[in-house]
Amino acid sequence: MLNALENQLEKQGLQLRDFTELMIRLMDYGVICRDESQVEQVLYDRFVRLEGLVEDYLTVLSIRMQHDRKFQFVRLFPPGAEVPGMDAEEDTPFNGGFRVRLNQHEVALVLVLRSLYDKALREGQVDEHGNVLASLENINIAMKNLLKRTLPENVTERKALFRRTRQLRLISLNPEASFEDVELWLRIRPMIMSYVSGDVLASLVEGMDQDVTGGVEPIAEPDSGEEEEELIVNQHASVFDQDEAE
Repeated sequence: MLNALENQLEKQGLQLRDFTELMIRLMDYGVICRDESQVEQVLYDRFVRLEGLVEDYLTVLSIRMQHDRKFQFVRLFPPGAEVPGMDAEEDTPFNGGFRVRLNQHEVALVLVLRSLYDKALREGQVDEHGNVLASLENINIAMKNLLKRTLPENVTERKALFRRTRQLRLISLNPEASFEDVELWLRIRPMIMSYVSGDVLASLVEGMDQDVTGGVEPIAEPDSGEEEEELIVNQHASVFDQDEAE
């Protein structure tokens, strides 16, 4: 198998270490976005050349892949992940697989970003890369209207929240951005569409009258002295689940 892989790579003028570097980055981050950085530009272009080999490798692990050629990104989904726009698997794992754990602040922000993206999409306010501009002020207003909560007041916590969202490639933001500036603008990436389904968004807009987070009660601030419950989201998928009580 290794010899066959090396032979295929040789046809592309690449070596095994090139394939290894690509797979490690993809498995580690779960997403490669060409316009994120020069490193990801190189890796994405390499992925395009090796897409068939990458897909064969991931199929063995039952990992699904989404490749958006228009907006030039590739994202991985763990076995059993429910992904908008992709057919559901017949056999799903009994446990969580490799999933990203998001706290309630992060889940709330993802939901709001999805709602703002959908609004801009309807109004045709999307750039050629599929990005949508949103200000910090607009995000905070939308969070109050939809979820009856606000962004963290503490600047350090707020910065960590948006840094986490940037790591998931859901937003594009200057790492040196000041979160004390209400005029701060960021770009919401089209990947947000694969995080929150249209049904979930519709339920949210209706006022959260029903369970819109796949088994999680409407988001609320934790009681004083109690730890905030941790939420789980399928890595780069749309369904938010609550950890089972131990």
